[in-house]
Amino acid sequence: MNVTEFQQWVKDYYKMRGWSDLDIFVRIGFLAEETGEVARAIRALEIGRDRPDEVEGTLEENKRELTEELGDVLGNLIVIANKYDIPLEEIFQSHKDKLAERYSS
Repeated sequence: MNVTEFQQWVKDYYKMRGWSDLDIFVRIGFLAEETGEVARAIRALEIGRDRPDEVEGTLEENKRELTEELGDVLGNLIVIANKYDIPLEEIFQSHKDKLAERYSS
């Protein structure tokens, strides 16, 4: 699946579930929550978990958790992009151009 197909899949799936209809500020809250979960997954990979209410996973389990959390962040970003009709390709190019201009010698 390419990025355009994935962006459309997210649009269709989130619409079917009613998730696209949420207020944009609710969506930003979800994005912040998922970003925290990415940080937690990276912490598990890098320094482990030592709370008594958490189970330490294997490297594979921790990487799978990080992959899932990154997907949740990406899903939320795509919903925001879709709300404003911004194709991911445009976001990629804009970011690339910005960095090229900022850091060109």
